[in-house]
Amino acid sequence: MNSKKLTYTKSGVNIKKADKFVKFISSISKKTDKSGNFKNIGGFGAMSNIPNNLRNPLIVTSTDGVGTKIEIANELKKFNTIGIDLVAMCVNDLIVQGAKPYLFLDYISINKIDLRKLKNIIKGIIKGCKLANCKLVGGETAEMPGTYAKGKFDIAGFSVGLVEKRKVLNLNIKKNDIILAIPSNGLHSNGYSLVREVLKKKKINLSKNKFLKRELIKPTKIYVNEVLNLVKKNILKGCANITGGGLEDNIERVIPNNLCAEINLDNIRIQKIFTWLKNSGIAENEMLKTFNCGVGFCLIIKKKNLEIVKKYFSKNFKPYIIGKITKNSTKVKLSGKIKW
Repeated sequence: MNSKKLTYTKSGVNIKKADKFVKFISSISKKTDKSGNFKNIGGFGAMSNIPNNLRNPLIVTSTDGVGTKIEIANELKKFNTIGIDLVAMCVNDLIVQGAKPYLFLDYISINKIDLRKLKNIIKGIIKGCKLANCKLVGGETAEMPGTYAKGKFDIAGFSVGLVEKRKVLNLNIKKNDIILAIPSNGLHSNGYSLVREVLKKKKINLSKNKFLKRELIKPTKIYVNEVLNLVKKNILKGCANITGGGLEDNIERVIPNNLCAEINLDNIRIQKIFTWLKNSGIAENEMLKTFNCGVGFCLIIKKKNLEIVKKYFSKNFKPYIIGKITKNSTKVKLSGKIKW
């Protein structure tokens, strides 16, 4: 008689496996935080000390996901980098305001708990937090039978940063400032629904294509250390994270009224993956709206500071000029053409 009684486990939710996963997260996250500032992973809420070296701190928050790049991870059965993408998508938004990423939380929803898959995702998140110099302090793992198909999952992140009020960026952009592009390292985590449509149309077996296999799973570049070094030097006027919507839509978000970002597309340096996508039948205007097209992040500075700024970046990510700030009621003007 008892064997016929309904249980949570029989309905598809395994609390024991979930508890085991929480213990794993707790053990691995402790190794990344030697300061003791963060406590209570696995509890009801994460607690942290407030840094005492900021006189007038502002809290900056950001939440994001990685879109359908998770489908690429599923197809390739490679889950240890998707967590880096998740952290990058959040913290790269924080630094646009000049904020230092401080803590990070994740949300993972999955049809059925797969400890190997989940542990690899968390390892990626931990690595991303190390690269961004922030701490994973908590999160949620939801086992949701009947909501997701077998093997399917989704992830989301939430990050908190702090910035000294007087150092908030994008408030002092002026005419004649120059716009720099920092190269992306590929697609980052945007446009993957269109990428997957191309793969489907061309009937490409991703696991057998070395170039695409490498490019499509490559984790998003985290720009935190380089940008925050510039914030400390007080030589950044503004910046923009180039994600969904492409260069035009994202830089428009930080341009003050009555100023214009004039960008010359002739100057943009693209990577092979964008040439491949363009040659696969995607129109130029669609490329510009959907992908970063080689520009992962933009900086706005005084022209005299160009050589100083370059010193803070490695060879593959050296900033270069793509435009300037002018007076105009139209916030962004594009000229020239990308050399695909």
